[in-house]
Amino acid sequence: MNSTKTETLYRGYPKNFWVANGVELLERAAYYGVFIVITLYLSRILGFSDVEAAWISGSFSAGLYFLPTFSGAIADRIGFRNSLMLAFGLLTIGYASLAFLPVALEAQGLVEYGRQVVYHGLREADVRWAIVPVMIVIMIGGSFIKAVITATVAKSTTAETRAKGFSIFYMMVNIGAFSGKTVVKPLRESMGDLGLVNLNYFAAAMTAIAFVSIFLFFKTTETADEKRSMADTWAALIKVLTNGRLITLTLIITGFWMVQHQLYATMPKYVLRMAGEGASPSWYANVNPFVVVMTVGVVTSMMRGRTALQSMTVGMFIMPLSALAMASGNMLDGNVDLGFMEMHPVAFMMIMGIVLQGLAESFISPRFLEYFSLQAPKGEEGLYLGFSHLHSFISSLLGFGLSGYLLEAYCPDPRLFASQAEWAAAAANAHYIWYFFAGIAAVSAVSLIIYGKVIGRMDRKLEAQSESAVAEA
Repeated sequence: MNSTKTETLYRGYPKNFWVANGVELLERAAYYGVFIVITLYLSRILGFSDVEAAWISGSFSAGLYFLPTFSGAIADRIGFRNSLMLAFGLLTIGYASLAFLPVALEAQGLVEYGRQVVYHGLREADVRWAIVPVMIVIMIGGSFIKAVITATVAKSTTAETRAKGFSIFYMMVNIGAFSGKTVVKPLRESMGDLGLVNLNYFAAAMTAIAFVSIFLFFKTTETADEKRSMADTWAALIKVLTNGRLITLTLIITGFWMVQHQLYATMPKYVLRMAGEGASPSWYANVNPFVVVMTVGVVTSMMRGRTALQSMTVGMFIMPLSALAMASGNMLDGNVDLGFMEMHPVAFMMIMGIVLQGLAESFISPRFLEYFSLQAPKGEEGLYLGFSHLHSFISSLLGFGLSGYLLEAYCPDPRLFASQAEWAAAAANAHYIWYFFAGIAAVSAVSLIIYGKVIGRMDRKLEAQSESAVAEA
């Protein structure tokens, strides 16, 4: 890109737009570095079962997406700068606590951490549930980020630049996600299970840098008339909850996110158990943001002349293919020869599925945010865009919860079996897990087609009524 184009692009967006996108990158690096292995952390470091780890991590993810409904409204009142400083302060404390809690447990003699954890009563100890308040702190901090950053993008763009603005935002999200996941493999290779603990120091450092950046560079732009009373806030919330179009679309998009969440709920444990401890789930997951960064701009330009619903429909029909690709690894015999290396078939087909998933995300996510931002009355962007994450609240609970039971049923932890042969018999149908998610994605894709047709018919009817009223007047 030449300097003229760079200056034009910079002039098209204010300073706060770029600061917000910069700290979003740091926050996503922290979050995804931790979240890609959160179920491993809960099971290997704290001794929770697959089902317990799934429900804890699912509830954490669900709360993180549900709270923006409220924190977005609060942010509109206390100001975006104050909200971001509060958020990054809480996140820094929370991530640091994820590192300190295992140290405290080891000091009590309940566990020994090293390349492989040795338990001395931790699995039965109630103190391990101290993880819950720690995750609540991270949940609250993260909820402000989701509401405020997307609202800042909406406030910093015009109708002409909004689609491109959200495309830039989504690229920053995925660059951050890519960066955070990259540090996981070196830590696991050098430290084993202990790397899952030390990873949290990296996350705390990222959010601390973001806190300082907001303090130094982010300026409050909200005016006094944008600060609403609590009564106004609840009235706006009721308007969102009674918007039938958005609620229905949210429920449909939930199917996409149930499958997408399996990158964190199912995939890490699945590939380590099926392809061996030498597998690299964090690097496989990095394929998703890499594909999004490489394709989101092209997809946005290609679909510029199409409606948001049309773009999302294309992505929704890619998702069942993604889940089916992930299931097919068990059907291949022998390693896959790539010329420069050989790869376990489960790992190879998992990557193929993640490539399709990233492509689907490029069609869906930026346009979904755009659709929501255009529904928001002026001054209520924080509330509406906070509510836009409700689909992930539902899909986190359902997707993670279902994952725990499916892993336990079809791909249990090898460490719980006396021999490899016993485990192999128990995991013979591990790929069935992905058939469940392929079915969910297919139902959602068909539902979106029906939704688009119904909404189109309603819009044409309203337009005809409006033209008739004007003619009569």
